[in-house]
Amino acid sequence: MSESHVWDDVEDYFVSQLAPEDEVLTATLRDSEAAGLPEIAVSAAEGKLLHLLAQIQGATRILEIGTLGGYSTIWLARALPADGRLVTLEYSPKHAEVARRNIARAGLDKVVEVRVGPALESLAELADETSGTSATSANPAPFDLVFIDADKVNNPHYVEWALKLTRPGSLIIIDNVARGGRVADPDNTSPDVRGTRTAIELIGSHARLSGTAIQTVGRKGYDGFALARVLD
Repeated sequence: MSESHVWDDVEDYFVSQLAPEDEVLTATLRDSEAAGLPEIAVSAAEGKLLHLLAQIQGATRILEIGTLGGYSTIWLARALPADGRLVTLEYSPKHAEVARRNIARAGLDKVVEVRVGPALESLAELADETSGTSATSANPAPFDLVFIDADKVNNPHYVEWALKLTRPGSLIIIDNVARGGRVADPDNTSPDVRGTRTAIELIGSHARLSGTAIQTVGRKGYDGFALARVLD
């Protein structure tokens, strides 16, 4: 039996026991695929992990960078209290429209706000709102959790913005950091690898961050994620 087959079997077992998908989550993946979105959503196991981390964090405000079809958005938003709020940033209007439909079907459209456009521009707008310099600002509270799962070349910029939009004790999560093992190859200069490597090194060197990274295997192949806590 191949290693990858073992990984798949073990993940299927874990998911069946610990993170079974319901009709809403299954439909989210099905409709995203039917709309032609890339099949790169987080796994069910990681979705449940995000859900648990948000609950453990006691998050009331969550920021997601990279919406896709809204699968991870739903897992995260379900962890929020009734008065919670999740802002998710998506570059593609098509992806955002699919996500909005999926989020509405999940009954979370009053909790989740999907913002469309380049994430770096949306993050700057959020910073203006948080600081009170925006004309429409209601001085929202900092985010308790930030999930980064967008274009990897901008990962270090997303981490820097996350620091501006969070508070001491907030949690920052970066997905897909192993890059199939390429992140550890100093000769690999692919933009996605360089962006991810720079983000990891930023976490390791920044005075206000304490973090780690975990390698994973399963139906998503060889992958991994990084966790960082914002310090005082």
